[in-house]
Amino acid sequence: MRKISLLLLSLFVITSAIAQEKQEEKKTQQGHTDQNKFRQMKDVLATPNDQHTASGAPGHQYTQQKVDYVMDIRLDEANNKLYGDEKITYHNNSKDNLTYLWVQLDQNMRADDSKTPLAQSTGAAAFITPENFKSTYMTEKKGFGFNIEMVESDGKPLSHTINWTMMRINLPKALAPGDEFEFRIKWNYKINNSVKDGGRSGFEDFPDGNNNYTIAQFFPRLAVYDNVEGWQNMQFWGRSEWALEFGDYEVKITVPADHIMEATGDLQNSKDVLTKEQRTRYEQAKKSFKDPVFIVTQAEAEQNEKGRATKMSTWHYKANMVRDFAFATSRKYIWDAMAVNINGKTIMATSLYPKEGNPLWEEHSTRVVANTLEEYSKLTFDYPYSKAVSVHADRQGMEYPMICFNYGRPEADGSYSERTKNGMIGVITHEVGHNFFPMIVNSDERQWTWMDEGLNSFVEILAELDYDPNFNTGNLPKDIVRYMGGDQSNISPIMSQGDYVKQFGPNAYTKPAAGLYMLRTTIMGPELFDHAFRTYSQRWMFKHPTPEDFFRSMEDASGEDLDWFWRGWFYTTDVTDIGIKEVKPLYLTDKPSERVTKLKEQYKQYFDSLGELVYITDNKEEANPKAMDKYADGKEVPTYIYSVEFEKPGGLVMPLIVQLTYADGSTEKQTFPAQIWMKDDTSVKRVFSSTKEITNITVDPDLETADVDTSNNSWPKPQTDKFDQFKEKVKG
Repeated sequence: MRKISLLLLSLFVITSAIAQEKQEEKKTQQGHTDQNKFRQMKDVLATPNDQHTASGAPGHQYTQQKVDYVMDIRLDEANNKLYGDEKITYHNNSKDNLTYLWVQLDQNMRADDSKTPLAQSTGAAAFITPENFKSTYMTEKKGFGFNIEMVESDGKPLSHTINWTMMRINLPKALAPGDEFEFRIKWNYKINNSVKDGGRSGFEDFPDGNNNYTIAQFFPRLAVYDNVEGWQNMQFWGRSEWALEFGDYEVKITVPADHIMEATGDLQNSKDVLTKEQRTRYEQAKKSFKDPVFIVTQAEAEQNEKGRATKMSTWHYKANMVRDFAFATSRKYIWDAMAVNINGKTIMATSLYPKEGNPLWEEHSTRVVANTLEEYSKLTFDYPYSKAVSVHADRQGMEYPMICFNYGRPEADGSYSERTKNGMIGVITHEVGHNFFPMIVNSDERQWTWMDEGLNSFVEILAELDYDPNFNTGNLPKDIVRYMGGDQSNISPIMSQGDYVKQFGPNAYTKPAAGLYMLRTTIMGPELFDHAFRTYSQRWMFKHPTPEDFFRSMEDASGEDLDWFWRGWFYTTDVTDIGIKEVKPLYLTDKPSERVTKLKEQYKQYFDSLGELVYITDNKEEANPKAMDKYADGKEVPTYIYSVEFEKPGGLVMPLIVQLTYADGSTEKQTFPAQIWMKDDTSVKRVFSSTKEITNITVDPDLETADVDTSNNSWPKPQTDKFDQFKEKVKG
């Protein structure tokens, strides 16, 4: 008995080795030499700890710093300069002793000695406009960047070192856990013309001599310190945005008395800066949940922009638990607002825009703001701030707590194209949506662009389709096919630091958004996905999540193992390509094939134990459609049987979505989970049976999985006429 067991064991080992060798040979021949796509991600994810747990939730030891600002800001409109004096209180909530603090000086990115232009590869063009020639080869110093007038604590100069866009504050003594440190910075800078000089904020000048100021990154701001990066003090090269701490702000902004302003936070002195009529209208807007109410009409704005006030007014704002501060000010503004009901709490949706934005802006802006707050709140958490403001600024699309700057301008005669309208609706939805990601779910934008842009672009899809069911979001799986199927040497994985990402827009916005849309609609289903996404969002409100926190929360709250999806979609540049390799029609028969006959003779005892049998053959001449009739208990027998082999030339695993079209024109869709590829990454087989003839089989008929090559998706293959063949040949 022992000898027989050893012999069987030896045969098993030899057989397994041969099978494994053949499998590896098959994978090598077909270019699939990678490991199993369903292996767990322990090799790439950071090890969980008591601050960022294995479930994706903040741990019991989670801490984050707090930074409070008290600022006095003055706008010098005549010289387009901004002056600031800020008192900063830094709260060390970590368990570490800190010997220095890092402060971000973002305006230095455009200083005359900036490194950003030097890091760009440039070549000479064969032709160039005179204006571009001057701006490229005849550049003059513009004097941009922070002028730090004073850094002090307790009235004494504070040691500091400026390293381009970062400033290190050298503390007089180590800041112990639980302690706080107060210091003061006085500064000024020349404001850039955001239309002519570029930039994420600045001013736009108009032919009538007025300016529209959209001001952000305007004050020295503390960098983030945490247990993931230590100090997040990566330099600001101009693309990857910010990592910021939450805190409380009290800001006074002095501008010409005829300006209208909006900003992060709640206005504290409306009686000092608004007329009685404006205050009355705003109170009316608080009760208008259907249509916006004008606080400043277009006629009033047109009259206002004709003058030039010599007196100044100071607008006083307070904001608690925000990560940043921005404001917009001009005498050109039309101002409208309406109320939004978010689970019984009234939030104000507001817009500021010059007359050049009409009629488009008064028709859509505030309504889009309201819709965005409603739709994002459904999928995440109730919007916690008091308002959300959309400000019209040419060539801008930027976001800050409670306020954003957006493009979308009609022609001079007020006409506008559908593209301009949709672009404006899209950018407002996107930038208002950023209040949720990253203004509240406060990820590290400098390191992981996709965590705010990608997640935001995904929820944006749902908000835009709610506003207009026919809206072309540009972020669906079908919209990323061209990018994913392009030159692989010019594509980066989503999990790449933003500054060196190739094709930034598709990488950081469209691909993650399309992937999450696919995850929701095709892989998980809305119910499971929405609960998991909401769980992640609520866990990390007013905190600093990492990619691991997102991946783990989505799995933890849904009960789904999604490592295969995260690994493929986020960590590689692999593509989806699933097709039909072969379709074999099969037939019922009462006669065994020659092969089955030999098996019956060889294993007679086994086959005798099975009793009566029916057989399936690929020989149509042997078919007997009535072979099952006496066993069917009066039910209709499916006599049309098809064995289908599906191939997967692409590196990504995805659900196998199959649409069957029958001879009577009806269709049926069947979806097989991605796990169908667990045992074989190159091909799988399925058998389809029906009482009706199948005339067509199509893989992914609704373009749900970003399949980069649909030429192999149908059986029978579509016929291409000779002219189309010629066109394809010319393309090649």
